Amino acid sequence: MKEIQQFLWQLARGFLSFAITLVIGVIIVKLLLIPVKKFILKSKLDHTAKTFIFSIVRVILYSVVVLSAFGTAKVDMTSIITTIGALGLTAGLAFQETLKNFVSGIIVLFNKPITAGDLIQIEDCEGYVDSVRIFYTQIHTYDNKIVQIPNSKITTNKIYNLSAGENRRVDIYYSISYEDNITKAKSIIYDVISKNPMIQQEPEPKVYVSNHLDSGIELRVNVWTKAEKYYDVLYAMNEDVKNAFDENGITIPYPHVQIADNAHKS
Repeated sequence: MKEIQQFLWQLARGFLSFAITLVIGVIIVKLLLIPVKKFILKSKLDHTAKTFIFSIVRVILYSVVVLSAFGTAKVDMTSIITTIGALGLTAGLAFQETLKNFVSGIIVLFNKPITAGDLIQIEDCEGYVDSVRIFYTQIHTYDNKIVQIPNSKITTNKIYNLSAGENRRVDIYYSISYEDNITKAKSIIYDVISKNPMIQQEPEPKVYVSNHLDSGIELRVNVWTKAEKYYDVLYAMNEDVKNAFDENGITIPYPHVQIADNAHKS
């Protein structure tokens, strides 16, 4: 009976020590997190990075409190650490892809190849970055779709940041027939360019003969505009050049196949 009482007393004392340490530790952590949060929010880091760092700091502080509580209760920490390590290894094997996205998220957050608001293109997806989160990056496409791209793809694939610069070049190709006058066609395109207020005159717009195709001559047009006006200029040029070609008798050729008549007279 005496041994049972002693065991229960030790158990109660250990539980009491654990509870007191845990409560005091939680209070201290909450008080510490107030200035830490203010400091992080005042930093020049991206908002997503601020949230991520604060979450990590909070997890670390609470982990220290829990471990300290076990220590005051005189629990064997070696077995606890071994168990946590074994669980971590098992979880790592089961969630390799998730961990890869997590690490990639850290890389994206701190290297900043992209940030919220950027217009990017990755694989067949193009749109504006809504947010860079721990496991995935959320993109808002032109047709109002929300696409979540795993962060591992951001760090391993080729990404085009279409809004990194203030201006962007629009490359457009038009075809004219071999019977049409090249100088006249180029003059018509330059005239269309001069009437478009969205197109910049510096750098100077250029129209080249870029290729000799089977069905006609290919003209390449290079014009510059504000990054956000890229598609406006592209669509306007395609429509205006087609109308101008029609008005001036410039033919836009199309591929055709000639079939020889192999019939023989009997």
